[in-house]
Amino acid sequence: MSINKYPGSLLLLTVILCCWQHLTAQRNTAVKQPYYDTVYVTVYGATPDSRNDAVPAVQAALEVCRKKRNPLLFFPAGRYDFWPTKARQKAYYESNTTVDNPRYNAILIDNFRQLTVSGNGSSFIYHGRIQPFTIDHSSNVTIRDLAVNWDFPLTAQATVLDTAADHIDVSIDTAQYPYRLNNQQLVFAAEGWSGKITGVMEYDAKTHLIAYRTGDQPALGNNWSSYSAEIRGNGVVRLHHRFLRKPAPGNVLVLRHNARDHAMIFVTDSKHIQFQHINGYHCAGLGILSQYASDLTFSHVNIVPDSTKGRYFSGHDDGLHFSNCSGNIVVDSCRFAGLMDDPINVHGTYVKIIRKLGSNRLLCRFMESMSIGMEWARTNEKVAFINHHSLQTIGNSKVTAFKVNSPTDFELTLSDTIPVRVAESDGLENTTWTPNVTVRNSSFESCRARGLLVSTPGKVIVTGNNFSSSGSAILIAGDVNSWYESGAVRDVLIKNNRFLAPCNTSDYQFTEAVISIYPEIPIMNAATPPYHKNIRIVDNVFQAFDYPVLFARSVNGLKFENNKLLRSYDFQPYHENKVTFSLSGCKNVSIQHNSVDPKLLGKNIRLKFMDRAALQYQQELVVE
Repeated sequence: MSINKYPGSLLLLTVILCCWQHLTAQRNTAVKQPYYDTVYVTVYGATPDSRNDAVPAVQAALEVCRKKRNPLLFFPAGRYDFWPTKARQKAYYESNTTVDNPRYNAILIDNFRQLTVSGNGSSFIYHGRIQPFTIDHSSNVTIRDLAVNWDFPLTAQATVLDTAADHIDVSIDTAQYPYRLNNQQLVFAAEGWSGKITGVMEYDAKTHLIAYRTGDQPALGNNWSSYSAEIRGNGVVRLHHRFLRKPAPGNVLVLRHNARDHAMIFVTDSKHIQFQHINGYHCAGLGILSQYASDLTFSHVNIVPDSTKGRYFSGHDDGLHFSNCSGNIVVDSCRFAGLMDDPINVHGTYVKIIRKLGSNRLLCRFMESMSIGMEWARTNEKVAFINHHSLQTIGNSKVTAFKVNSPTDFELTLSDTIPVRVAESDGLENTTWTPNVTVRNSSFESCRARGLLVSTPGKVIVTGNNFSSSGSAILIAGDVNSWYESGAVRDVLIKNNRFLAPCNTSDYQFTEAVISIYPEIPIMNAATPPYHKNIRIVDNVFQAFDYPVLFARSVNGLKFENNKLLRSYDFQPYHENKVTFSLSGCKNVSIQHNSVDPKLLGKNIRLKFMDRAALQYQQELVVE
């Protein structure tokens, strides 16, 4: 057949060829979309909105995913319920978490080399004491597009109705927070657990901020726990006691009970893990806990109260907690509110030298009771010897053997002879597990305690964030005597952030200023070498209602420049520290080129254990 005989065919062929060439060009230049082997949980028995236990179906689907090249575990949109009855039980020693083994793991992702979990906007509802997600010895795992919650949370709340000299009347939603009386005190109980009130926080009903100066014990005053309760019907409870402080009628009391025994998501011995578009409305302990994990990314992860249920609290403790991690940690466009501890905490774990067993062998001990049992070191990992008086590094070595004696004690064999200066009671730091950290474009709203805690010698960038924490907005600490959280920072940039008036409106531990740099050095004088170094605080806005803006201890190379310091009248000044800038044992400090509100309180600098020659400062500030 001749093409010339059918001119329309030639035209059609030409169009087809052109389209094919165009599509080929697009395919070659566009970003390639990943191909997934999709596994639907519904095929294996999970039924959205049925309220049936989804644990067996998800476990079966995960086993199928294990056989796929690039598996996608997919949840069609809806509600999925998870119960501990058939959850995978496994013993885990989880950092900064109550030791209560075995843990009940609803979705256990172990020994995967590739996996994406997509909730497709679903709500994952958990029941009782259970760990929603566990990622163990896995890599290249992404969890996205889902919300985590409890119908019966392991924290309660009550609305203040009225107060009198000898009692407080509160209203409790019994549908969410069922309770009973035991020895005339409230015990909250549901789905196999029960808990007595261990702590009380007061939230302002209108602003959802922790009420001014009410953090921890001041919410009801000391000795509040000797109250007696009377059930008066319709959810109203009278708390009999001459409370030293009365909460405001209409405000909400968050009532903490139960132990922090399960994280919302636990990541251990894993790498290249991503979390995207996750709402964590509640959990029994820490939010997302990562330990001995590398290269972690958090994008649009919100750990916040469930406003649809009228809640003022979210997680039981920290939001994102990183213990002994490495690689790059990136937190981008996340939000934290209503947490009962710190939104973000990054640290290592110092251990104590108990005894020298030989020229290169040590008996060591985990000193924090909620941070024990971990595999603290592996062969060829680097360690540093830390003097427990000055916190200075007094030598380095490598690990050749790690032997566990008990959950608290272990033996280390090192590649080098232990330095003579190293003594029993000194500390050890594993310097292999020290991450770089970037926190950007995120919101730190009203939470019990501080905002961002960071203790790592890696590169730290904190930029474009809003801080409204009720304690210090940023804490840079380190100690080898109490919390045993390492390590000394070496490169920190805090830039283009907004520190809003609610910062430091309650007095907790380590709330010396809006930004507090406070390593716990037991013996310190003018000759003590600085612990931290190279911290730059530039181009930020501070709305300060009180005196202390910056407290810095033991830093070599500290810049506070080009910041805007505004006076806020949102709260009354109360802090015992009447100094804007407190510097102790620092070197090479520059406080210059800042825009200072004439009405800013203090406008002063106080020096301790350092010479004025170590400081460059702008004219309107007064050095004491």
